[in-house]
Order: sequence, then structure tokens, then C-alpha cells
Amino acid sequence: MLPDSPDRRSDGYEHDLMIAALAPPLREYGLVVEVVDWADAAIDWHQYQAAIIGTTWDYWDHKDEFLATLRQIERAITLYNPAGLVQWNSHKSYLKQLADQGARLIPTLWLDDASQTRAAAAFDQLGSDDLVFKRQVGAGASGQYRLQRGDPIPPMPHAMMVQPFVPQILAEGEFSFIFIEGEFCHALLKKAQPGDYRIQSTYGGYEVEISPSADDLADAQAIMATLAAQPLYARVDMIRENDGRLLLMELELIEPYLYPQQGPELGDRLARAIATRLDLRKSASFDAK
Repeated sequence: MLPDSPDRRSDGYEHDLMIAALAPPLREYGLVVEVVDWADAAIDWHQYQAAIIGTTWDYWDHKDEFLATLRQIERAITLYNPAGLVQWNSHKSYLKQLADQGARLIPTLWLDDASQTRAAAAFDQLGSDDLVFKRQVGAGASGQYRLQRGDPIPPMPHAMMVQPFVPQILAEGEFSFIFIEGEFCHALLKKAQPGDYRIQSTYGGYEVEISPSADDLADAQAIMATLAAQPLYARVDMIRENDGRLLLMELELIEPYLYPQQGPELGDRLARAIATRLDLRKSASFDAK
């Protein structure tokens, strides 16, 4: 995702949009954004006031090293979001805990050993002929498969979670609700290109800004209310069930893309929240303008 990467991902522009939204309002508080690679062992974290996790979209293949780096950062400076919260959110089994607290989920089967035999049995166990297999540690549809009953089952070396495919992802799309300090900021619908079901931009997905209904927003706020403390930033991804209510797909607290194009207030709100947490006021040079 870094601008100078020789093999930059096709969605690297999302990183650029986040920096463009965040850097100018942070300057008003005397803060300068410096983009660094989390895996660079030479970084002296003490030189910074705080670190905010950006588009670290390789962490799922280096989870132990990533979490160890976050703990190292947190020993030196403030980290957003905190390492403990990131560790909890990094394994999708957190969804089980949220379900115990009342979150409505898509029916899910957990396969720590996703052998061909166990994967084939999932169709009967979930009562569906159309299933989506996702890594229990992963994001961005990496290592994800949509399989029909009878399809060849590819090797899946990672622990997987399995869910029935929800056709509403094609008919309507996936909702994302962005929260800053627990307060709703903006919402959008993510849609897939014809012929695909994945809504990420790397697969041709696109976004539409929306004003959510009161009921839809209440469903997202109910997910945020399950957290013991509100994180600096969060994204709640949801999909509509047949009864019209929204089901939780993911609660993204690590490195979510926060869609600044669909939320023009995002940069200002996030910068103000960071400055408040760091007990900073706007620079006098900016106030004088």
C-alpha cells in the first residue's frame, strides 16, 4: 500500500485518500503524518506522539509479528486502536462473543481444520447449496471461496469460517457504518461488479454514499454498544436479512478503510478526536487565518 512500493496493490489509492483526508486537519493541531511500514524494525517509535494503524493489509499472513510490533509500539507511545483490542478483533471468533451479547449474525460454521471432507460436509450442516468460506484470520476476501454443492474443493490450509451465501449482497450490497469515538460519522453501500459477489475495489467493487434509515443505523449502533469502551475509529459492515433487519458481517477495528470520499467530514472528525485524546489545541498560526 505504500506509495513507493514496487509492487503496490491496485487499491493503493485508498491509502492515499485516507492520508489526504487526515493530514491537513491534523496539521491544524500541529501534527504531521508520517507513513511508515509496520514491519520496519529500524523505526524508533519514541520519535512520534502516537501511531494510528493504517492500511496494513498484510497482517493476516504475519499475525504474530504484527501483534508483537503493536505491543512494542504501545510500550513507547499511544496506539490507535490499542493492541489488546486489535488482538481480539484479529481473529473472527470475536463474532461468537458479539453473538452472545445479542448481535445478529449469518449462521456460521467454524472449521479449524478445513479438510475436503469437513468442507464438503458443511453444505449439509448449514443446509445450503451455496457457501462462502473465509479465513478466520484474514480480510479483503483474501483466501476466500464461494462454492456450490458439488464444486471441487480447493486446498484451504487456514482455519476457516463458513456461511451460507446471502443473495442480498448482489441485490442490495453490503452496508458500512463509520464511527468516530463511538459517534456515527457516515454510511455507504458497497456493491459488486456484475458477475462477482466481492465488493472490494480490487475485484471491481464500488461504493455509493447513503443516508441510512433510523432502523438500519440503530442496528449498527447496537453493535457498537456491545463494546466495553468506544475505540477511536470503527467500521460496522452489515447485510440485510430477509426480515428487513441488518445482520453483522464484520466489526472492523484494526485497519479499516474508512471511505473518506463518502464521508467528507471524516478527516476533521478523526483529527479532532486524535487531538482531544492527545490533549492538543489548534495551532495559533492556523487559528489566526
